[in-house]
Amino acid sequence: MDRNGFLPVTREEWEQNYGGQPDFVYVIGDAYVDHPSFGPAIISRVLESRGYTVAVISQPDWRKKESIRVFGEPRLAFLVSSGNMDSMVNHYTVSRKHRSRDAYTPGGVTGKRPDRAVIVYSNLIRQTYKKTPVILGGIEASLRRLAHYDYWSDSFRRSILLDSGADLISYGMGERSIVEIADALDSGMKVKDLIFIDGTVCRTDHPEDLYDAVHLPDYESMCADKRLYAESFRIQYENTDPFSGKRLAERYGEQLYVVQNPPAKPLSQTEMDDIYALPYMRACHPLILEKGEIPALSEVQYSLASCRGCFGACSFCALTFHQGRIIQSRSHESLLKEAEQMTKEPGFKGYIHDVGGPTANFRHPACKKQEVHGACRDRQCLYPKPCKNLRADHRDYRELLRKLRELPGVKKVFVRSGIRFDYLLADADSSFLKDLCTWHVSGQLKVAPEHVSDTVLARMGKPSRAVYEEFCRQYREMNERLGKKQYLVPYLMSSHPGSGLKEAIELAEYCRDLGYMPEQVQDFYPTPSTISTCMYYTGLDPRTMEKVYVPKNPHEKAMQRALIQYRDPKNYALVREALEKGHRTDLIGFGPKCLIRPEKGEEKNRNPVRSNASGRPGQAGKGKKKTIRNIHKRPGIKKK
Repeated sequence: MDRNGFLPVTREEWEQNYGGQPDFVYVIGDAYVDHPSFGPAIISRVLESRGYTVAVISQPDWRKKESIRVFGEPRLAFLVSSGNMDSMVNHYTVSRKHRSRDAYTPGGVTGKRPDRAVIVYSNLIRQTYKKTPVILGGIEASLRRLAHYDYWSDSFRRSILLDSGADLISYGMGERSIVEIADALDSGMKVKDLIFIDGTVCRTDHPEDLYDAVHLPDYESMCADKRLYAESFRIQYENTDPFSGKRLAERYGEQLYVVQNPPAKPLSQTEMDDIYALPYMRACHPLILEKGEIPALSEVQYSLASCRGCFGACSFCALTFHQGRIIQSRSHESLLKEAEQMTKEPGFKGYIHDVGGPTANFRHPACKKQEVHGACRDRQCLYPKPCKNLRADHRDYRELLRKLRELPGVKKVFVRSGIRFDYLLADADSSFLKDLCTWHVSGQLKVAPEHVSDTVLARMGKPSRAVYEEFCRQYREMNERLGKKQYLVPYLMSSHPGSGLKEAIELAEYCRDLGYMPEQVQDFYPTPSTISTCMYYTGLDPRTMEKVYVPKNPHEKAMQRALIQYRDPKNYALVREALEKGHRTDLIGFGPKCLIRPEKGEEKNRNPVRSNASGRPGQAGKGKKKTIRNIHKRPGIKKK
């Protein structure tokens, strides 16, 4: 370790503290932050704990070969990661416009990493070090490990292993696989012979190596037939479990295969505790910090990662492919120790910002079976309804939160990483909801129903509208009993596969009835390795092979987004056009149910006629008028 506590980022630091040849040189697209919320920090510290030396090249200038030569050739391998985010998601909005801020770069400035950073860095290394092993890791490589649809180029791309020229991919949470790779290389094995390590992707031109593999459709055939890709994706999805997952082989050309080995086994609680007990500095390297603060660090510096993995399995989320569906959690002792350390940091003001993970209220595997046999291949834990074997139990999480809020120096412990409200409702004991409202919410709780149309929710793999409304009712009643005025802030998504104008208008009407207009709306973003992205590209739901309506036209997507924010004057023209195309001009008028008013000089449409769900004529706008002011006063909904 560097004498200042960090791994070296310059040649001078390396020579002062080590000398000779580093075992690994880690090239990363983020600023080097030694904090356990940053993947490169965990991998580096895990290797260091096993006796290996690691030097870090943070955000090298990819236009200059010398930027990759800072430490010379490593003894064992180069490690390459784009950082905590996919570089294309980091750079571009869903409308493919450049973002104005990079939260993982000093000062939040943009342009410090290339597009498709993993490919660019790996090829830069190959230009100088022809035979040195190159190992890819991190989210960008993990989710592009096999052939995939790429939204930014609107094309079907090969495995990133081939385009990068690298030797291996360590996919998912790589603590197990990176140690196995390091030990194998250290023993003298050639990287080309490392075709057997769980949690890795390799290549081979020897078909005899694939005696136990499931063969996916070949790349060229999938390029010609989108249905074949949907079938391939279904097979991949069914093999994401570390206990039941099979080796997968994807052919390119006549005899080249990209081989995905089964996922690495989940970590035990002791192993999780050991990883988070490593000597992280919990800060940015001083030489990098001189260039500016790292915005992403401020968001997690006083948060605790209590678990990883998610059995929620939302269609638009890639966690199933990256962290898996089996929950792995840290012990109370490990989390309390980190919290105590946190309270002694100069910037800590008494507030723990979050205690959670992908889903905060998941603290143990969904059922006993998962601990031994893994997650089911053919069913979900929560969708369409909670499985009869689901263990919905918040006692451990409640006890953890209680211990944390009783620590000296802690004023408040928040839960901000999101909860699954359907899992909360599945717990017969309402004590967690009471604790949440009493201790862990500060005025508003963010939740993610995403939509209210059951048609769209089914494609999302989310619970029905009725489930969310029941949660809203219980949340409202709990706060009333506690004498608190606390609100729900729902995250909503437009233009997800399955959503047409009819469904978008249904969502707008829901916002109207709540008196709520979200300040921001997430337009569906097709990122690699999600069911939703497969639907977006193929027009098929890979789980059922049913056809799915996909809104792709930018103008229609703009209309769907505008409908959710129908009160914003700049959206008037889009909202009106959407209502006309959706045959819902009954929502243009002056009644309490109308979304927008007619234009000046237009005849007032006070009692428009439309067909109701049964097909019979009905009138909109009947009944006692509700003012927007009264709607805002409904408990449990945040006024915007």
